[in-house]
Amino acid sequence: MRSPSDTTVHEHDGSGDPSSHAQHGHDHTHDHGHDHGPVRLRISRRRLVWLIVGVVGVATLLIVRAVTGDGASLPGQAQDLLTLAISVIVESLPFVILGILLSIVVQAWLPNDLLQRYLPRNPVLRRFCISLFGIALPVCECGNVPLARGLVVQGFTVSESMTFLLAAPIINPVTIITTHAAFGFDDGILVARILGGLAIANIVGWVFSLHRKPHELLTPSFAAQCERGVEEHGSRMSRSIDIFVRETSVIMPALFIGALVAGAIQVAVPREVLVELGSNPLWSVLAMMLLAFVIAVCSSVDAFFILPFASTFLPGSIVTFLVFGPIIDIKMLAIMRTTFTTRTLVQLTVLVGLMSALIGLVVNVLA
Repeated sequence: MRSPSDTTVHEHDGSGDPSSHAQHGHDHTHDHGHDHGPVRLRISRRRLVWLIVGVVGVATLLIVRAVTGDGASLPGQAQDLLTLAISVIVESLPFVILGILLSIVVQAWLPNDLLQRYLPRNPVLRRFCISLFGIALPVCECGNVPLARGLVVQGFTVSESMTFLLAAPIINPVTIITTHAAFGFDDGILVARILGGLAIANIVGWVFSLHRKPHELLTPSFAAQCERGVEEHGSRMSRSIDIFVRETSVIMPALFIGALVAGAIQVAVPREVLVELGSNPLWSVLAMMLLAFVIAVCSSVDAFFILPFASTFLPGSIVTFLVFGPIIDIKMLAIMRTTFTTRTLVQLTVLVGLMSALIGLVVNVLA
């Protein structure tokens, strides 16, 4: 039996040959010569339980909000927690579903080597091209997680998938349009956000490409799924249903729990404390990182959320919020934990935090 490092999660550093990886990705297709007719849906009891937890949890929140909205109010902080958690779910859920559908397209409907066929052979250029995938995908950060998982399953390396995951929510067309609508080209906020997001994604991707055992960056269950690769049992439609159930059972519970935690912390931390720190060049940057982490607002609308703070906070701190938030927040950590180990997420958070702070400080000096 091959180890995961021998299969899907094989990495390429500067000396690697991406063409071999592309071939390697092609090898992930497991066609066992079975009849391509309908197959029985494969879902474990554990996965079924999590699917029920996620779907029922989200549905319960929406039902309770609908009931309390008609007059049966909850105690003050409980009502605030409910409202904040539901706002996160309402913003994220459409993009999560869209991301799962795109993941199905990648895994079940596109030729296995289509995306890799035209990518450069040089690893740096290859990651840079992958970081631009988001331009064609109007999906926020939550929806990119299932899509990034699909890329790894199809044969992309962990670092390449991570590069896509970090860049896509910042350079997707909806985010760029809303950021321009909020700030225009004032103080270079839009340009700094785009360039900063691309720089962070590519640098982080390069750092993780140096890892000798990339499969150890992934959770054991997802690494095992990657080892199985793209399975071509049954028709494309049956495989699509299988992938939809599998990804929904993974992502929905994480979204439900992440939204509740984000709502609880927002209730516990007074926003006024953060605003008081806004006029200091250093503390304003750190305060905005903390605010982005706690608020967990969707990247497609975060520019409008932070716009009222622009008169209080320095431009660099606004940029820090706009590059750090789409990558690292409470909700995203909960969702990314379905794919990466805790150790990987800690390293990722530190790297992204340091680079986001540096970008913010540079903008504060130049603006």
